[in-house]
Amino acid sequence: MIRRVWLKAALSGAAAVLSLLWTGGRLLPRAGAGQGGQEKGAKMIEKIHRTDQEWRSLLTPEQYRILRRKGTERAFTGKYHDFKGQGVYLCAGCDLELFSSRTKFDSGTGWPSFWEPIAPERILERDDRSLFMVRTEVLCARCEGHLGHVFEDGPPPTGLRYCLNSAALKFEAREES
Repeated sequence: MIRRVWLKAALSGAAAVLSLLWTGGRLLPRAGAGQGGQEKGAKMIEKIHRTDQEWRSLLTPEQYRILRRKGTERAFTGKYHDFKGQGVYLCAGCDLELFSSRTKFDSGTGWPSFWEPIAPERILERDDRSLFMVRTEVLCARCEGHLGHVFEDGPPPTGLRYCLNSAALKFEAREES
């Protein structure tokens, strides 16, 4: 048991160091992110409220760990990190359409990455001060499920990289205009 706790702490520390290296050592949240727990993008989306037991019955254990407990899947293990389908990515918790395959790009990080959501009001952004760093967490605006994080090292035209967990998403194939 002690060995497992130590290993988890060591891996968390390693993840923090790798994240700092990836972001160039930036320790401040990106400009415009929610400050002091404030949220950006909370308007126009009707909230879904469920009990913890309801979430457990609706989600797989992996989806629950990520969406409800702010977990992270290991890099290069999620089903969408290298997926090239044409369509829309929805929240795995509530089916809200969040990202288009047109804005998906290969960031080389091992997680699905997008440079823009379908609409800004579909996501929330909050300060995340876990793992000894400051990042900007991305959540679904309807169910407040944890999706991942956003960084300012993405491609044009936005310069953003929404780095998300595959388990937090569902893909719906469709032709996009």
